[in-house]
Amino acid sequence: MSTAAVRVLLVDDQPLLRTGFRLILESEPDLTIVGEAGDGAAAVEATRSLLPDVVLMDIRMPGVDGIEATRRIVRDRAAAHDPKVLILTTFDLDEYVIEAVRAGASGFLLKDAPPEDLVSAIRIVADGDAIVAPSVTRRLLDRFASKLPALREEGPPPGLDHLTDREREVLGQVARGLSNAEIARELVVSETTIKTHVGNVLAKLGLRDRVQAVVYAYETGVIRPGGR
Repeated sequence: MSTAAVRVLLVDDQPLLRTGFRLILESEPDLTIVGEAGDGAAAVEATRSLLPDVVLMDIRMPGVDGIEATRRIVRDRAAAHDPKVLILTTFDLDEYVIEAVRAGASGFLLKDAPPEDLVSAIRIVADGDAIVAPSVTRRLLDRFASKLPALREEGPPPGLDHLTDREREVLGQVARGLSNAEIARELVVSETTIKTHVGNVLAKLGLRDRVQAVVYAYETGVIRPGGR
């Protein structure tokens, strides 16, 4: 029995970019473009009416921006179903990524990412996982170095003491943007084992997905710029 195609809504205020994304995605048999929107307000309405599985969301748009649109779609449940939002960003917009994640986005990807990365990210997000571009993660750490909390002397941040040593190690690797497969190679264990560890970390810390785990790691000082 065939699996239903992933329904994708394209949101960007630049028509040429939307056209480019459409050309890339329409060549994939398991992806279907259900519509386009040029601003956040239109994106929210299109999400309600077209019921996409994944909303490919730009951040800076006229009127309602991508962050507020994401908040309405995910946090305020503007649509009756449970769509996922994948944020598209550029290096110049990195300061907005954390806010987009807080708003409920399931991941973020660079606009100049290779087409295969875009396709893969949509599939990953549609499947209920989250995607964090490693290059964006590194850039965020560098940019927010001065805003990250000082190294803690009073003990681990809240919740961290519930994790095992291996779970803390896995959290650090997730925060650096590594996939389960990459972490498995790094720690010389199976990918299934890493998936279990990630699930345990999220459950113990009360986090929705690995993107929230990255934010947690930034805000609690678990990972430091340039740190290992």
